Amino acid sequence: MAVSDIDTVVFDLDGTLVDTSYLHVVAWDAAFSAVGVEVAHHVIHRAIGMGGDRLVAAVAGEAVEKAVGDEVRSRHDALFEERIGDVHALPGAAEVLTELRRRGLNVVVATSGPAEQADRLLDLVGGAHQLHERSTNEDAEQSKPAPDVIDVALERVGGSRAVVVGDATWDARAAKERGHHMIGLLTGGIGADELIEAGADQVFDSPAHLLDHLDQTPLA
Repeated sequence: MAVSDIDTVVFDLDGTLVDTSYLHVVAWDAAFSAVGVEVAHHVIHRAIGMGGDRLVAAVAGEAVEKAVGDEVRSRHDALFEERIGDVHALPGAAEVLTELRRRGLNVVVATSGPAEQADRLLDLVGGAHQLHERSTNEDAEQSKPAPDVIDVALERVGGSRAVVVGDATWDARAAKERGHHMIGLLTGGIGADELIEAGADQVFDSPAHLLDHLDQTPLA
């Protein structure tokens, strides 16, 4: 893909710009335990980044989803909300958004999280004014790993060719389904080999590491 083709950068939010991945693991674990379902932490961790509408069945099975799926999601959301004040931005997150805007690119966030929560988390990286647009699970028919939320973000800024930046295999799968260049970050705790196998073209340690190496990517 030629550099001149790129008009938009699509960032995931949780685990990519803000350090929430492990807090989500703890919240999901407590939510499952509250309804008498035990799911190992490593199983939950590997599902972080897909939409909550998919996660319960993915880690605990369809029977659990049908019986208590909505209750588990509600408990997770409440538990996460209790701890949202502990969340902080990942190193370089605000700075990389600023630099990409300076370079004339559309900068958008596409997240499987709810809109109100997304806006609160975006305040940690300078606020929604750092972005040209954002899309959430409320805007898309299907959550990640489906590419719908990315499609919506691109449509809102009139973009056509994107670089997607995310920390989860679900981000990589969604990006590759649409043929976008994908940059993986290690900030969600998923290894480089897995991100590449899922479709990442490049992997960096953090937003700060990406910022330092932008000129080695299609965002040059």
